[in-house]
Amino acid sequence: MNAKKLFRFGEMPAGKIAYKIRDSLYLNITNRCTSKCVFCVRNTTDIVKGHNLRLAHEPSVEDLMDAIGDPARYREIVFCGYGEPLLRLDAVKAVAARVKQQGGKVRINTNGHGNLIYKRNILPELQGLVDSISISLDAQDEETYRRLCKPAFDNAFHEVIDFIGEAKLCIQDVQATVVAADGVDIDKCRTLADELGVKLRVRRLDRVG
Repeated sequence: MNAKKLFRFGEMPAGKIAYKIRDSLYLNITNRCTSKCVFCVRNTTDIVKGHNLRLAHEPSVEDLMDAIGDPARYREIVFCGYGEPLLRLDAVKAVAARVKQQGGKVRINTNGHGNLIYKRNILPELQGLVDSISISLDAQDEETYRRLCKPAFDNAFHEVIDFIGEAKLCIQDVQATVVAADGVDIDKCRTLADELGVKLRVRRLDRVG
C-alpha cells in the first residue's frame, strides 16, 4: 500500500470505518481532531497496520453497526481511528448503547478534550455505555503539552487532567497514556498518574496500533 501511494500506481483501498487489530475491533468514525500532535501518524501516513484510515465521509450509526456485525466476537469495540471520536459524541453513545445491548464491551481512546468541545461534563453521559477509556496525557506540564500536542483550546493540559479525574467517577477502567517523545518526562507523568489514581501506559514514539 505504501508503494502504491509513493509511486502513484493502482488504487488506494477505501478508508476503513472498522478494522481489526489482534482481537479488538477499532472504529474510525472521524478524521477531525482538536490536537495537532507532532508525533501523530496523520503527519506521515494514512495507513495503520495495513488499513487506510482516510475517510471519504463520516459513517452513520447504521454504517458502523453494519461494519461491527456481532460485537461479542471481539474482546472489545474501540472508538479510536484517525481522529478524536468524542467530536461525534451522539454517534459514540448510540453505537456504544447497541454494542452493550448485544453483549459487547466498549473502549474509547480520546485526547481528553471532550468537556472542552461541549462546554459541559460529558462523562456522566458515558456511564454504563463505556467499559474502559484511554486518555492521552502526553506531557508532564502545560508548556510541554502545548509544544507537543498543539491543542485547539487554551488551558487544555489542565482540562485533560480534570477529564481524567471525572472519568474515574463514571467509568470503571481509566488509564492515561503518554508517547515517549522528546521532552516528555515519563517519571513525572507517572507521578501525575499516580496522584490521579489511574494507570499509565507509555507508548513508543514509532508504534501505532
